[in-house]
Amino acid sequence: MQKILVIVIFLLFGISHSQNRPLLYNVDDLPQALLQNPGTRIDFTRHIGVPFFSQFHVFAGSTGVTAYDVFADNDTDINDRIRRVMNDLSSGDFFSVNQQLEVLSFGWKMGQRGYFSAGIYQELDVFAYFPKDPAVLAFEGNADYIGENFDFSDANFTGEVLTVYHAGFTYKLDPQLSIGGRVKLYSGIFNAESTQNEGVFRTDATPGGSNFYRHTLEGLDVMVRTSGYASLKDEEGMTVDQAVAELLRRSFFGQNFGLGVDLGFNYRLTEQFAINASIQDLGLMFHQKDVENYQYFGSYSTEGIEPLFPELDEDEATIPYWDIFEEELDANLLDETTTSPYNTWRPLKFNASFEIGTGKAILPCDYLISKKPRYMNLFGMLVSGVNRPKGPTYGVTTYWDRKLTNNLRFRVAYGVDEFSLTKIGLMASARLKNFNFYLAANDIIGYTNLARANSASMQFGMQFIFKDL
Repeated sequence: MQKILVIVIFLLFGISHSQNRPLLYNVDDLPQALLQNPGTRIDFTRHIGVPFFSQFHVFAGSTGVTAYDVFADNDTDINDRIRRVMNDLSSGDFFSVNQQLEVLSFGWKMGQRGYFSAGIYQELDVFAYFPKDPAVLAFEGNADYIGENFDFSDANFTGEVLTVYHAGFTYKLDPQLSIGGRVKLYSGIFNAESTQNEGVFRTDATPGGSNFYRHTLEGLDVMVRTSGYASLKDEEGMTVDQAVAELLRRSFFGQNFGLGVDLGFNYRLTEQFAINASIQDLGLMFHQKDVENYQYFGSYSTEGIEPLFPELDEDEATIPYWDIFEEELDANLLDETTTSPYNTWRPLKFNASFEIGTGKAILPCDYLISKKPRYMNLFGMLVSGVNRPKGPTYGVTTYWDRKLTNNLRFRVAYGVDEFSLTKIGLMASARLKNFNFYLAANDIIGYTNLARANSASMQFGMQFIFKDL
C-alpha cells in the first residue's frame, strides 16, 4: 500500500507540464490580453466571444522529474527508478496544474479614451510541493535513517476550483500612458489546502534502554482544510448524474465567495519603445459554508512493546498490549474534525515587460494610441511569476511578434523558467472579416515526447472582434 501511494505521487509529477503563459501577453488585437494586463493597449472597438469557446487554456509543470524517469520501458526495476528519483528530488520541487475555460466574454469602446470589458470564466488551480520526507518514510521506512528527522512540513499543497465574474476598464490618460483595472467576484466550487504543517518523526538507537530503538513523533500539527467537499462526501446515495448536476450548479452559484482586483499599465517612452506591468488576482476567498477541516496533532515517544509471558490461570486474561498501545496513541496524538471558517489568498500573479517596434506601418484603429504609428515587428521580454506557499515561481520570456497583414499575425517565443531552460512557444492569430481564431502552444519541443517533457501548455479560442471607428 505504501508503494502504491508513492507511485501515485510520482504519477502526478510525471504527467504535469508548465504554467507560464506569455504568448498572449500584450497582443493588442486579442481581448484575452486584457485579462493579463487591464492597462494594455488594444486595437479594436468591440468584441464578443463565442460562449465556452473564446478561451480554453491548460498548462501544468513538474520540476525535477518526468514520467519517463519513473515509467521508462527498460530493464530496470521500477522500485529502483523511484528510489533514484526520490534521491534527486528535494522538498522544493513541485508540480502545478492550471486550467481555464472562458464562459462569456464581451466589451466595447466607451467615449474616446475608454474600453469596458467583462465576462465569466472557470478556473482550476493545483499546486503541490514534493513531500520528500513523508514519501521516503512511506517508501523506504526508517531502517536506513536512524538518528535523522523526517519533517512533516514537506507536505504542502493547495487546490481550488472556482468561477470568476469580472468587469474591467482600460483608460488612455494621454498618448503615451494607458491604465486599467479589473474587479473580480470569485464563486468557490471546491477548495483544499494543507500548508504550514509542523512536526518531525525520528528513530534513535538506545543500546542502554529497554529496547533497541526509541521512536519519537514531536510537535506534530498537520491540517487539511476543505470547502465544498463535505456535502458531496456525505451524500452516500448521490448518483453520478446528481453529483454532476450539483457541480454544474456550483459552477455558477457557489457557496463561498471572494473579491479580487487586477491592475496594470502601458507606457510608451518613445514611438518604438514601451514598458508595461500588471498584477492579477490580488484577492481573498472567504470559506464559510460547507467547510470541513481535519487536524492531527500531538507528541509521542515509545520504545516499542515489551511483552511479558507470566503464568496465567484459566480465568486470567492475557495482557492487552495492543489495546494499551492504542490508548496511549489516542491520548497523545489527537485528531479533530472542525467546521471553522477560513480565508485563503488567491495565487497572486505579476508581469512586467518591455517591447521594441520596427518596420513602421500605418494600420487602422489602434484608437487608444491616438493614431500613433504601428510596427510590423515587435521584439519584447516578459518577466512573470506566481506567488506560492514557499515563495514565488518565475519565468522569463523573449519573443518576436510579427504582423503579416492586418488579419494575420504570429509570435515566436523563447523562455526560461523553473521547469525548462529551452521553452519554445508559438502563437498564431487570424481574422476573417470580424471572426477571430487563435492558437498558442508553449514548450513545443516537449510535444515530440511528452513522457520526457517537464512542461507543455496549450491555449485556443474564437470570437468576434470589431475594429470600426
